[in-house]
Amino acid sequence: MSDEEQQVAAAAIKVAPNGPYLVSGAVPLTRRREVLSEHGEPMTWQTTEQVEATSRYALCRCGDSERKPFCDGAHARVGFDGTETATESSYADRSKAYQGTGLAMSDDRSICVHAGFCGTRVTNVWKAVGGGDTADSIARMAVINAIEKCPSGALTYRLDGESQDNEQDLPQAIGVIENGPLWVTGGLDITRSDGVAVENRNRVTLCRCGQSANKPLCDGAHKAAGFTG
Repeated sequence: MSDEEQQVAAAAIKVAPNGPYLVSGAVPLTRRREVLSEHGEPMTWQTTEQVEATSRYALCRCGDSERKPFCDGAHARVGFDGTETATESSYADRSKAYQGTGLAMSDDRSICVHAGFCGTRVTNVWKAVGGGDTADSIARMAVINAIEKCPSGALTYRLDGESQDNEQDLPQAIGVIENGPLWVTGGLDITRSDGVAVENRNRVTLCRCGQSANKPLCDGAHKAAGFTG
């Protein structure tokens, strides 16, 4: 096996007890931000920086590092309590289904990070799906576009006649969302400090403000906490 194949095989995130996220396998790291319209509504994601990182690195989980997104040991100085409280149930068990025309949407509010792509000043995905709007292909495409931009995977969809959710082909990577969580993509393996594996999914968001009540997952607490970084 080549060095490159070994790195890919070892790509993973391990949550340290009351400490950082330990990343192995040369996982690409970028900074990302929302591009907003003149009305303050998110339209798309923009990568603003390819962050230089080694094959192994530690990312801050307490929110107090002065070297964000990297850990500088602040968790020890501030006595960070990183106890993981996220349920071990699956997305399928937690989510609520909404049947539309041409597609079905599922929603798990417990992992919503409030990115905002799911609604505009005119409508939102719940109204569109539940109100029959998706009978029109343009409205259906708008719903699909909004769901696919949801970083946490709180929203998913499947097309009529399909037994599995439809997911974009995303690379194994970590995106540092501006003033928000870590956006982990591509089914990267994540293991909690207690040895329990986080459900492997194409899109996951991990708390990095230290305030989530659903650790290690983000629950949107960074906004109320005024987290920056």
